[in-house]
Amino acid sequence: MRHRILVAITVAAALAGAAQAQDLPQPPASAAPPEDGQWAMPAKNYASTRYSGLDEINTGNVARLQVAFTFSLGVDRGQEAPPLVVGDTMFIATPYPNVLYALDLSKPGAPLKWKFEPKPEAAAQGVACCDVVTRGPAYADGRVFLNTLDGNTIAVDAATGQEIWRTKLGDINIGETITMAPLVAKGKVLVGNSGGEYGVRGWIAALDAATGKLAWKAYNTGPDADVLIGPDFKPFYEADRGKDLGVTTWPPGAWQQGGGNVWGWISYDPDLNLIYHGTGNPGPWNPDLRPGDNKWTAGIFARDIDTGAARWAYQWSPHDLYDHDGINENILLDMAWQGQPRKVLVRPERNGYVYVLDRTTGEVLSAKPFAPVTSSSGVDLKTGRLAMVADKAPQTGRVIRDICPAAPGAKDWNPSAYSPRTGLLYIPHNNLCEDLLGMEANYIAGTPYVGAEVRMKPGPGGHRGEFTAWDIAKARPAWMVKENFPVWSGALATAGDVVFYGSFEGWFKALDARSGKLLWQFKTGSGIIGQPTTYRGPDGHQYVAILSGAGGWAGAIVAGDLDPRDQTAALGFVGAMGDLKDATTRGGMLYVFRLP
Repeated sequence: MRHRILVAITVAAALAGAAQAQDLPQPPASAAPPEDGQWAMPAKNYASTRYSGLDEINTGNVARLQVAFTFSLGVDRGQEAPPLVVGDTMFIATPYPNVLYALDLSKPGAPLKWKFEPKPEAAAQGVACCDVVTRGPAYADGRVFLNTLDGNTIAVDAATGQEIWRTKLGDINIGETITMAPLVAKGKVLVGNSGGEYGVRGWIAALDAATGKLAWKAYNTGPDADVLIGPDFKPFYEADRGKDLGVTTWPPGAWQQGGGNVWGWISYDPDLNLIYHGTGNPGPWNPDLRPGDNKWTAGIFARDIDTGAARWAYQWSPHDLYDHDGINENILLDMAWQGQPRKVLVRPERNGYVYVLDRTTGEVLSAKPFAPVTSSSGVDLKTGRLAMVADKAPQTGRVIRDICPAAPGAKDWNPSAYSPRTGLLYIPHNNLCEDLLGMEANYIAGTPYVGAEVRMKPGPGGHRGEFTAWDIAKARPAWMVKENFPVWSGALATAGDVVFYGSFEGWFKALDARSGKLLWQFKTGSGIIGQPTTYRGPDGHQYVAILSGAGGWAGAIVAGDLDPRDQTAALGFVGAMGDLKDATTRGGMLYVFRLP
């Protein structure tokens, strides 16, 4: 009898939990299929939730996690990529020289299956603004797709490691690189470029996944024909309507060196047949040199995946003043908003606000700050316009102090995770401010085109990083953890109600997803800026994986061995990270954990 009662209680609790979850924002089923135990793309799914339905590791036992195996990557620069797992194979990509490894998970210690070396041009290292990183490969249909620093996209046979095709997209001679992870969807490989700090004009391209041939290419500055703006383009806000705004909102010809690069994340809604991608900062940083809204930089596009045609666009930061690239992740959810069902896109943006947009129209439904902001006072929901604080606007020849957030934003590229069980978005982010001096800048192809001297510093409270659980429905934080350094790693949420992230000191941490309580941590050999993933191994058990290796823009002082006395080094980031060399060292190691 007692057993029946316990079973009844357990079933009732499970049903209550499921009912509660259904009231919370949920990713569309087409963009977030049921859990299969694998991790085939960096974002886990097209909705970019970075959520796993595995629950063997949970709040009750995560404290028992132990190392299952490790693997040395042989490269000690910033390790920003996620370990991917398909079947019994793990795929890992390194920073330059962009080596791709395949590990055999069916054997003890996960020995090497094969290694693919693309041999990118060495000169690419000289035009990588913010470390020679990659944000990972992607798997689809028996192939692994990899971008290289020198501007190539490559398809590799997942079983053998043999190159299938290679397409050159970028030109390092003008400062163009590729650091983003590709997205593979509907038979296309979607790729964008980096190089805004070199005046590189931003674009996104779609390659045929079978052949590598160019299907379409859309620029993010310039005339409508280049931007693939046509009769189906229907932006929600009046300021985004008009002919050739990618030209007329710039000084004459400036759009040709205007930035707007696509070096971050892309999401895909199969039901709407739309991809969503952000656009980077305008060039140069100094806004005095480019009066106007500078479309379509520091914004977001919804595009038809088949043709690239723009359906709508929105600028997070028109006439961006602070290098607030709009390239962060876009989480696709369906939820009730003011009593009505809405298809939404949730975005923790670099300018300091968590946005909720209607993803069918581009309307801003909500925009609330998740970190200290002094540079703006809010978002006007009628116009969609960010209201700037005049006293914090940069000026040529004058230092403007205490601008928050700093150039890397309240949150940079490092992706958040969403749990449909808790309704919380887990945001790894910065608490940084800056002093900014505007300077003259002249465009010379292949050289820095910035026009600003930046000195970053800790934000209010003196800590430099935070990990915040954001309640999307209530548009407010549920809890927050302070970190000494910026949290530059990605986040991972699981059905075990555990959330994972890493710190610059090298701690890999597991927190209670509902309360933020620290449940477990493990000290790795270097700072963590990678993207944690989890998978079901061939033995049927759940594993958690992370790359350890300090670097990236935030960790450039370590990866590039920079002088901490030069506070303007690494485009000003060293000013806030002078003590990082005392906290960690360079590294490049995979760590994989499981329960005993």
